[in-house]
Amino acid sequence: MNFTILKLVANRIVAGLASLLAVSAVVFAITAVLPGDAAEEKLGQDATPEAVAALRKEMGLDRSAVLRYFDWLGGMARGDAGKSVVTGMPVGEAVNSRLPASLLLAAVTTAFSVPLALGLGILCALRRGSAFDRFISMATVAVVSVPEFLVATLAVLVFAVQLKWLPALSYDVNISSPGEMLRSFALPVLSLGSVIVAQMLRMTRAAVIDQMAAAYIEMVRLKGASAARTVLFHALPNAIGPIANAVALSLSYLLGGVIIVEVIFNYPGIAKLMVDAVSQRDMPLVQACAMIFCAAYLILVMLADVCGIVANPRLRHQ
Repeated sequence: MNFTILKLVANRIVAGLASLLAVSAVVFAITAVLPGDAAEEKLGQDATPEAVAALRKEMGLDRSAVLRYFDWLGGMARGDAGKSVVTGMPVGEAVNSRLPASLLLAAVTTAFSVPLALGLGILCALRRGSAFDRFISMATVAVVSVPEFLVATLAVLVFAVQLKWLPALSYDVNISSPGEMLRSFALPVLSLGSVIVAQMLRMTRAAVIDQMAAAYIEMVRLKGASAARTVLFHALPNAIGPIANAVALSLSYLLGGVIIVEVIFNYPGIAKLMVDAVSQRDMPLVQACAMIFCAAYLILVMLADVCGIVANPRLRHQ
């Protein structure tokens, strides 16, 4: 790896850390201006102003927003996100109890979506203009146009209510057999994966077709290489950068969709935890969950940029 690539990768990492710092300020500012107050939420509507003021002082909510931000940021840097203002338990414990479930759902969705999308995208590029390609293209446009909550609702109506094949809610993530795992994750993965597969497929197809139009591909064809060999051994390696971006952007979309899906299916993940924390005005918990989602998004985008830099043949062979 030459110096140019190392410099570009270092710049992307520094830019990612700077973006994360800016995001932390935005997250704290947004949660600070949300209507309601944790002290009022905890004491109820019948609490006197004096009791609310005393509890606000005890919670540290009477201090200026700037001081609270820097205290919170320092705690996050040390791995201490504070305590829940509702339950009093450390935020880290609450997050750790739910994070594995969300990671498991994301992993299952990724394992289902990425191979399917890449395979269909490459196949559509190989058979560009065919009836198969046109059908898949129309289907992906239709799926992308439908939001996750509608896909999830329709999936529940069809597979859980009408056919009674699958459970409508996902309460337990302790999987003891492949059959239980399939039943527990089928509807959430279908709801999340449909849009992700459609987006990733379209971008993969476009990246491969773009490489197929390059001048070096014409030389490969003149040498007598088959269409499959041309795509797999010549076009695809040079399309790794755009495809990595497609995968990263699609998986970052998963982070937003998982919030809707966990709420609809009552899945015990971190997104459901964040939604419950918002309803209870538990700001330390909301801030920690939001930072996890933002950090995961930035990491995925940064990894996509790094893959694109490393896979760039002009930089690699400089």
